Amino acid sequence: MSDALLTVENLTKSFGDKLLFDDISFGINAGQKTALIARNGYGKSTLMNILTGKTLQDGGKVTFRGDVRMAYLPQQPDLLPQQTVRSFVYSAQRPDHEDEWTFEQRIEEILSRLRLSHLLDRPMQLLSGGEQKKVALSRILIDDTNLLLLDEPTNHLDIQMIEWLEDFLSRQKLAILMVTHDRYFLDHVCQDIYEIDNSRLYHYRGNYDYYLRKKAEREHNERAEVEKAKSLYRTELDWMRRMPQARGTKAQARIDAFYELEAKAHTRFDDSRPQLTVKTERIGGKILEMYNVTKSFDNRKMVDDFSYVFKKGEKIGVVGPNGVGKSTFLNLLTEQLRPDSGRVIVGQTIQFGFYTQGGMTARPDMRVIDIVKEVAERIELDNGKEMSAHQFLSYFGFEDMTQYNYFGNLSGGERRRLYLLMVLIANPNFLILDEPTNDLDVYTLEILEQFLKDYKGCLVIVSHDRSFMDHIVDHLFVFEGEGHIHDYHSNYTQYLAEKNAQRRAENLQRREEKPKYERPRSERPRATYKQKQEYEALTAEIDSLNSEKTELENMLSSGSETDVNKLTSASTRIGEIIAILDEKELRWLELDELINS
Repeated sequence: MSDALLTVENLTKSFGDKLLFDDISFGINAGQKTALIARNGYGKSTLMNILTGKTLQDGGKVTFRGDVRMAYLPQQPDLLPQQTVRSFVYSAQRPDHEDEWTFEQRIEEILSRLRLSHLLDRPMQLLSGGEQKKVALSRILIDDTNLLLLDEPTNHLDIQMIEWLEDFLSRQKLAILMVTHDRYFLDHVCQDIYEIDNSRLYHYRGNYDYYLRKKAEREHNERAEVEKAKSLYRTELDWMRRMPQARGTKAQARIDAFYELEAKAHTRFDDSRPQLTVKTERIGGKILEMYNVTKSFDNRKMVDDFSYVFKKGEKIGVVGPNGVGKSTFLNLLTEQLRPDSGRVIVGQTIQFGFYTQGGMTARPDMRVIDIVKEVAERIELDNGKEMSAHQFLSYFGFEDMTQYNYFGNLSGGERRRLYLLMVLIANPNFLILDEPTNDLDVYTLEILEQFLKDYKGCLVIVSHDRSFMDHIVDHLFVFEGEGHIHDYHSNYTQYLAEKNAQRRAENLQRREEKPKYERPRSERPRATYKQKQEYEALTAEIDSLNSEKTELENMLSSGSETDVNKLTSASTRIGEIIAILDEKELRWLELDELINS
């Protein structure tokens, strides 16, 4: 039987005059985990819809192997309004190799990790869009599948959930084709990248940095070929203008080759955009000061006795689980909420630009270009120059056709991107962005990253995209719960590494500690036979993982290995082992307490 679960041959699709992809072919093998990237509007979701039968292709063929069990997570799941979460989730198909107890345990773990356990009896129509996405994700992770198609699976997940999902998908023997803008998630889960660019499909075997290098090499070679074609084109054009009378086979072949050469010579490239930043209003000596600020809702503290004096030009990331108070904090900064106690003092020269998760509203019959022109016909740049509204839209990926489209026709992602631009062009000197990266493609993210790096005002940004945060912010406000905010002066990757190391040390210490009090045997709960089996298996597995980790660490520290690929692989595997041990040691502790207490 072939390893290819999915085979795509000579696929072509257009919408009107726009050719999305032309004669593309690829396959997804059993166990292969692949990312699909492209600019917004280049056909990622359309390709997914063709693979799932929701959209018909213009030409080509899609074939699934006979034993494929496929599940699809769209950006916006279509769920039955009256169906409860419990009914939907528990209708998943149990794999043949799992007994009922193991299946139940897996369901409970997934619901707990995605924080859905308290929503089981709630109908879908009462859930937020983010909750519906998580419910749909939980179902396909529970179901008996061997091929997953995922469209932006990390949207609406906080960082703890994203890290868990990374580990979960990495350990599953599943084939995955995934659209994602989260570059760290892509690197940790996928081994291959497919890119749709200029209606063609390109394949890269490696992580995102490898893709960037190889893409640059490819484009360099293609530019060289186009320059060569342009030179030859002038010669052939002169020959064509002389209209040779001989129309033999050789002449006709030369004519046919001329038209191919002409198409090649007129190839256009989307050259890298220049760096730019908008002009910001002058900031006075006093920016924004918070003194002993406390805010609670329903007796739950969101911010507790927090003080901070903001400084010129600093860029602060705000991180923490969903619902812990991040949005409340942003509303306190902008004085949309008043603190229960303490003071927020905003300097007289401060002009906020506040991008919220709620999005923007506009008349459906207004064109995109007119919406922007209502704020500014021309946008002042920091270097003293100006850019027209049309140029600014183009810089952030709005093609001419989209600029003259109506607001009511824009996709959700396009509306969020337009909203972001509307905030930026108002020339704020204190910019607050609440989850700006959702629904942006990786190309737009890179443009936004560069824009924010060059931004001269103060920046406060909430995001679950670790790569994005690492590249931009100077330090972090970490929301730890119960209103506690820790000012952490490093990037988010370093913060996570320290937290994981601390958690693992605590787990190991708990394993080594002996119970100080032992109850009489008659009072102890009894472990089941299956729990004892699981405990024994976990003990052996934890010992094996620790041995593997020690061997890899010795190899890295010895200096005897010089192969870069092997060193990179070993370093990646150590990270995977640590994540697996964190999970398995917690379960071991639960069982150990049950069996040996």
